[in-house]
Amino acid sequence: MHHMKKATVRDLRYRFSKVEDMLSDGQEIYITKRKRTVARLLPAQANCAPQRPDFLRRLKKIYKKTLKTAGADLVSLERDRF
Repeated sequence: MHHMKKATVRDLRYRFSKVEDMLSDGQEIYITKRKRTVARLLPAQANCAPQRPDFLRRLKKIYKKTLKTAGADLVSLERDRF
C-alpha cells in the first residue's frame, strides 16, 4: 500500500512549487478542501509515440511463413492489370 499525498486548495494557491515538485517526482496528489477530497492530480506522462504492434511477427506466428511479395506490391500489380 502506498502513502497517499495530500495538498489543500490553499497549498495550491500559496505553495504550488512544492506541489509541482511532488508531481515531477511522479507522485499522485489528492487535493482536499475542508478535509474532503475534491480532486486528484496525476503527473503528466512522457510524450512518446504509442508502440505499434509487430504485424509481421503476428503473421509469422499465425501462418508459420511469410509472403515473398509485400501486400502493397500485390495491390499495385492488380491495379496495373486492368
